[in-house]
Amino acid sequence: MAEDRIDQKKVLFLGLIQSFITSAWIQMGKQKSPITGDTAVNLKEARFTIDMLEMIEEKTKGNLSEEEKQILAGALSELKINFVDLKIKQDKHPEKQKEPKPENTN
Repeated sequence: MAEDRIDQKKVLFLGLIQSFITSAWIQMGKQKSPITGDTAVNLKEARFTIDMLEMIEEKTKGNLSEEEKQILAGALSELKINFVDLKIKQDKHPEKQKEPKPENTN
């Protein structure tokens, strides 16, 4: 019974982390938005999402399984590398920057 609760918490934690990871990829224009079907780059939002994942990593130190630590650290590393690469490209070519489309509020 207690083991089931631990497994459930692990699944919920990894789901939360995956949600932030997916959001960051969408915000960097690497995945289509499930809402609009478009890709748009918003580095400010992507940076915020990566910062949130870093905060979760810091606040959960000593409370994660080895697998959870590796998933979080690996995702952060991959997101940061892609973020920096994208930032460098945008800084070199600001005219090619895609602005997010405003959402239809009707």
